[in-house]
Amino acid sequence: MTEPSFNDPSTIRFGIFITVLLLCAVWEHYRPRKALTVSKTVRWFNNLTLVALNGLLIALLLPLTAFEAAKMAQDQQMGIFHQLSLPIWANVLLSVIALDLIIYLQHLLFHRLPWLWRLHRMHHADLDIDVTTGTRFHPIEILLSMLIKIGSVFALGVSPLAIVAFEIILNASAMFNHSNAKLPLRLDAVMRKVIVTPDMHRVHHSVIARETHSNFGFFLSLWDRVFRTYVAQPKLGHQRVQIGVPEIRKAREQWLDKMLTQPFRYQTKRR
Repeated sequence: MTEPSFNDPSTIRFGIFITVLLLCAVWEHYRPRKALTVSKTVRWFNNLTLVALNGLLIALLLPLTAFEAAKMAQDQQMGIFHQLSLPIWANVLLSVIALDLIIYLQHLLFHRLPWLWRLHRMHHADLDIDVTTGTRFHPIEILLSMLIKIGSVFALGVSPLAIVAFEIILNASAMFNHSNAKLPLRLDAVMRKVIVTPDMHRVHHSVIARETHSNFGFFLSLWDRVFRTYVAQPKLGHQRVQIGVPEIRKAREQWLDKMLTQPFRYQTKRR
């Protein structure tokens, strides 16, 4: 079986990104899980402007995309999976699982190392958590993440189809599990056995240190259970849990200029 060929998946990815963003936005508007505390207009404008800036910087600064790296790996038969001559379905399945584990470990590292935490802390400094929080990352963190992803593609031998599938899953799941949306509790309990749900990830954005440094998964919930970083519920409950980081509480810090300079203005505080 030969892999379907396409030269540029960016249109597909962007279309799915917009679709998931809008669906989650409508969902959390009509079924909110937690009352918002600051201006949604300000947060959305600045968070989404940051998304556009990150996309521009990636296009300008990175010599190749993860998709292009996957095509090179396939053409040169580079990486573990190509050496095993796996069928397409196995390459896609194993690639998604392996890359999800790598993202989990990367996320853990960005919490453990002080200089990386300074970058990642901007994501946590959002005073509310909703669908746009899932897109809010410092440009330097985005560039480092892309380099890690590209290196992983070459090392594993991820196919072009697999990297497109993974990037769609990663982006969609990040917006889904950051949504300020309410799932029925029984459905949440079933879903979080496999994937990260909004209630599960909301714990990760609590100001309480033990909760901040837990629930690192983006798609599969398996890794938090295996590595014992899983916390089921916030100590204060989902209505009363305070979102953000203790040292960055001013509303002005939600503006783009302040977000970009946060890693350089606030001391490293890995609690």
